[in-house]
Amino acid sequence: MPTHDRKLSMDELGRVGPEDYTTALKLRIVVVLDDVRSRHNVGSIFRSADCFGVERIELCGFTPLPPHREIEKTALGATRSVPWVHVEAAADAVRALQAAGYKVFAVEQTLGAIPLNELGPVGEDPIALVFGNELNGVSEAVVVACDQCVVIPQHGSKHSLNVSVCAGVVLHHLAGNQPGRGNQNAFHGST
Repeated sequence: MPTHDRKLSMDELGRVGPEDYTTALKLRIVVVLDDVRSRHNVGSIFRSADCFGVERIELCGFTPLPPHREIEKTALGATRSVPWVHVEAAADAVRALQAAGYKVFAVEQTLGAIPLNELGPVGEDPIALVFGNELNGVSEAVVVACDQCVVIPQHGSKHSLNVSVCAGVVLHHLAGNQPGRGNQNAFHGST
């Protein structure tokens, strides 16, 4: 490490407290979890959602709900900062988000999925991202209900990423392209 470099202190990081999260600059993104079964994955997604400033998380179906010690083990308090709701069925969550003006993307491997690297920043129009079950991905009924699908290009021998890693990659890409946070282009995708 260069001699003039050092790790930042917690104070120097300038993080907002959980009580200020809802008024801080956020991405116009809602994360929807479709039957994610692992509490550790749920907690990790909460932590990524906090890091990148999403509006809220919608926990659907049998996705475990906070508070739970296994969720908190990976969330590290993000369940107190990121707003969340439980919705019984993910397809109902998708339709409600669409009715509220969100464009909803399933993050899933489909024939017509847009590669993540072809999407620009969020822009003014709100979006929702649906992430699916660790074994089955986003359910077929939810894929059909969504406006479009997006996929992370992969080059290895495995066919998928862990859902919490996938969420972190997608949110990082969109946050890095957010106006004021990086690339200034408008969010776009094929229709």
